[in-house]
Amino acid sequence: MPSSPKFFYARSAASPSPRKSTVLIFSCLIIGIAGFVLGISAFLYAGRGAHRCSNFNPTSVRIVWDNHGEGSNGISGSQDDDNNNNNNIKRHKVMGFVGIQTGFGSGGRRRSLRMTWMPSDHQGLQQLEEATGLAFRFIIGRTNDQSKMAELRKEVAEYDDFILLDIEEEYSKLPYKTLAFFKAAYALYDSEFYVKADDDIYLRPDRLSLLLAKERPHSQTYLGCMKKGPVFTDPHLKWYEPQSYLLGKEYFLHAYGPLYALSADVVVSLVALKNNSFRMFSNEDVTIGSWMLAMNVNHEDNRELCQSDCTSSFIAVWDIPKCSGLCNPEKRLLELHQQESCSKSPTMVSDD
Repeated sequence: MPSSPKFFYARSAASPSPRKSTVLIFSCLIIGIAGFVLGISAFLYAGRGAHRCSNFNPTSVRIVWDNHGEGSNGISGSQDDDNNNNNNIKRHKVMGFVGIQTGFGSGGRRRSLRMTWMPSDHQGLQQLEEATGLAFRFIIGRTNDQSKMAELRKEVAEYDDFILLDIEEEYSKLPYKTLAFFKAAYALYDSEFYVKADDDIYLRPDRLSLLLAKERPHSQTYLGCMKKGPVFTDPHLKWYEPQSYLLGKEYFLHAYGPLYALSADVVVSLVALKNNSFRMFSNEDVTIGSWMLAMNVNHEDNRELCQSDCTSSFIAVWDIPKCSGLCNPEKRLLELHQQESCSKSPTMVSDD
């Protein structure tokens, strides 16, 4: 005989007494009010936290003193280290910091620079800073070639005018080096402007200082010799990748790579970036230009930053568009410095 199906019935609950009902309602009311208060508190706390983010102390730059005894500027700044706090680093106050990007094969360029517009000794650098408000340092990464690193240590020990970045020095990684430079520069210098310069241009520090000191209505400024579209057509220069950064039918506006400046408010935004948060192009000037477009900064175009010859108002000279900087820079830097129209300035290195 088949077994009877099983049925399950809900048990009827006993009716609570009036006193228990009152206690139950009161308890629920208290719990509800407490939950509401906690929710409002959490919301307000989150709002205050978001506000603090806009004025945060950057922790994405790690500054480590090098152990090779290269001097006060033999330091290494890594790209990202959120576990490090840089509050104990005393930032040097200047009006502008100029990072001269250089490489392991550019020893001759550095020698020519130190014989022309850039002082070759610590006292000269200090005097130039006092006269212009600008601090100058060579910016270089690292290499696995121990002989090259040994030569670099000797040069740093002799001149004490470097900042060493903890990033591989390689042409294909220039955008990463540029970002690491701005992060390290911000950690070390409290500056109104941060300037990226190449080691193959002739520069007038006194005139650059006057340009940076101008009053501006915008706190977020991207200052440079601006361009749209390709200028160089020689494939050997490998300067542009037109298909990589076309926006519609027009190239976006960005500064020539040999010399441009970012105001402190712009660099603060760069410091907050993770390296992979924005797209990297193979050209660092295009990379920075695309980020400036995304940040909606004010573009300030100044053609005195890219003159092809010394004029009465030039700030920088380089051989546009024949070369990405000066053609044969080791020789050209010395030739330009012999011209009175180029070097006559109270802040220039004396020829005596």
